[in-house]
Amino acid sequence: MPASLPMNRRHGREDRVYNPLRLPCLSCHRIFRNLSGLTKHTNTHHARPHGHTLLPHETAIDKEAHHMNGDLDEGPQGKTPGNAPQMLQEGRLYHLVHPVLNGRPCDSNGKFLEDPKSQPPPRTESTANDWTPFTSRLQFETADFVFQHARMSQGNINHLLELWAASLIPYGALPPFASVQHLLETMDSIPFGDAPWTSFKARYTGDLPLNPPPWMTAEYEFAHRDPLVCVRNMLANPDFSDEFDIAPYREYDPSLKRRYTNLLSGDWAWDQADIIAKDPETHGAMFCPLILGSDKTTVSVATGQNEYHPVYLSLGNVWNNVRRAHRNAILVVAFLSIPKTEKRYANDARFRHFRRELFHASLSLILRPLHASMLKPEIMRCPDGHFRRVIYGLGPYIADYMEQIVVTAIVQNWCVTCPTRRQNLQDLCEGFNIRTREYAKALAGVCSRKKLWNDHGIISAVTPFSDEFPRADIHELIAGDLLHQIIKGCFKDHLVDWVFAYILLEHGQTKGHEIWGQIDRRLAAVPTFPGLRPFHQGRDFKQWTGDDSKGLMKIFLPAVVDFIPPDMTRAIQYFMEFCYLVRRSIQTEDTVARITHCLERYHHYRQIFVTTGVRPDGFSSLPLQHSACHYPRHIRQFGAPNGLCSSITESKHIKAVKEPWRRSNKYKPLAQMLTTNQRTDKLAAARADFTE
Repeated sequence: MPASLPMNRRHGREDRVYNPLRLPCLSCHRIFRNLSGLTKHTNTHHARPHGHTLLPHETAIDKEAHHMNGDLDEGPQGKTPGNAPQMLQEGRLYHLVHPVLNGRPCDSNGKFLEDPKSQPPPRTESTANDWTPFTSRLQFETADFVFQHARMSQGNINHLLELWAASLIPYGALPPFASVQHLLETMDSIPFGDAPWTSFKARYTGDLPLNPPPWMTAEYEFAHRDPLVCVRNMLANPDFSDEFDIAPYREYDPSLKRRYTNLLSGDWAWDQADIIAKDPETHGAMFCPLILGSDKTTVSVATGQNEYHPVYLSLGNVWNNVRRAHRNAILVVAFLSIPKTEKRYANDARFRHFRRELFHASLSLILRPLHASMLKPEIMRCPDGHFRRVIYGLGPYIADYMEQIVVTAIVQNWCVTCPTRRQNLQDLCEGFNIRTREYAKALAGVCSRKKLWNDHGIISAVTPFSDEFPRADIHELIAGDLLHQIIKGCFKDHLVDWVFAYILLEHGQTKGHEIWGQIDRRLAAVPTFPGLRPFHQGRDFKQWTGDDSKGLMKIFLPAVVDFIPPDMTRAIQYFMEFCYLVRRSIQTEDTVARITHCLERYHHYRQIFVTTGVRPDGFSSLPLQHSACHYPRHIRQFGAPNGLCSSITESKHIKAVKEPWRRSNKYKPLAQMLTTNQRTDKLAAARADFTE
């Protein structure tokens, strides 16, 4: 027993008396009151796969020399797997690092260091007690608390400072700030994490009819900030230093089976590095894929009239667990305009075309500052403190399924990934082709617009924003979305509703609703237990969240098993196993094979919904069901799907959109929301710098 934990031996018991001091998290610096809270937080937000550490940065020549000298460890079968000069053993895992785009450290002028393992130069020459622009730690912590954590209104902050002054002035002391204006001015002068917002306006420029509809004459305003500045701010964040990949890699377990974890462990990042490496000037650089995400959200609770369309940006080098924990790894870079019109014009082909063109043109304009850095590396300081030559590229796009239809110019009931005909979406495809930009352009050259629309689901008049950037194909970059495709789509909107429909068809309206009452009582009777979500009213409530669907998935099958046929039970069983497999943080070749097996069995047993009359027309009109077939490929291309899920952007809505909107005075709130986001980013960057 440590000396800091004294014993209480009264009545023969030995009770630990814990130190009353609060315990800090060494990764994100949150404070906890007991060891159990710290342990739970660490396991949830900072758990790392075994053996996955920051990759070494040796050159291919150094590795070859080590291999020739016998310094490189051999694999379990007596030989090093893969390309021996590039294979690195870490614990019980093997990492095959890309030999050319390996992120070699350099100095501030771009000259590679002779010793890659040398210590990085200091980030700053500031002294330990330098809290600029704040005068002390108390002043910084006060600003961070009242603005970021307590989210006080300006009136309440002024009132608090007045009370503080009234209690201190008689003793010759002053509060940390003279007024709320003093506090805001101090936060605005923080030199870290600054990315100013700008705006531009767009409007319809086509031919106007005699009486043009309002959407043709309206102006649409977009707010954005320089994405290159945002990326540089994230790269300079030392909080990512231990959870950041600097090179594409392939990871193998002791049996030499491939593992897929973060984005740079997939085949897509390696293939991109091969393409970039064709230019000799990029050798030794660090590939930095930029993950984009967008999703509309509603902020007003009662009316539902206030909608915003934010665009988020993240670094693909950051590990998935950091992105899911929202440790400043995702920034909002733009707010897109949402064109609206009267109902009589909603289905107008000109309006639909203008809406798509506006979306792609605005994204292209917002991301244009990144174009030059996608062709030629720039020297940047990375989270571990080293300078590196960084070359950027467009990475996966995170969006829900309905958003993908707009992004990829694919009509509804067509797959956004492959050109499978919408009449055949019920088939379990194997070895299918993948949509590409060249494929779409080739079809546009030989087919009319109507034929492209009807036979291939392509809108040839729309040019995706990704076409203006090198090595970017929007069809390839659309990754799977666990939340809207699998959890909410296939499970909650399909399987749960199909079971309900089967019970009504089998037993009639009266008996069927009585059975559903029994099922709801079973769901409500689930005992309180960690990891189980209570459903006190059963499944019959309107506002479903992703967490609700995940919670229902855990207890749904035991609640309905007595009321459905065995084949229906098996179909739900295999689909749930598929769901839990694809949600794992570490995917292996065995996992991918099991996922494929579960899909095959699910497709076999789901025919019960056809034979019982629930889906008499089959599943050809359900692209969400078809999308599950692409998850083995998504895993091999982009790593574990839970790092590229729209649940990340849905959660970010709270901090980036909804809370800033609630803090505004609701009169032209967007400008106030932008200011709140900018101050929040500055406070987070200042804390990371002060901690470093």
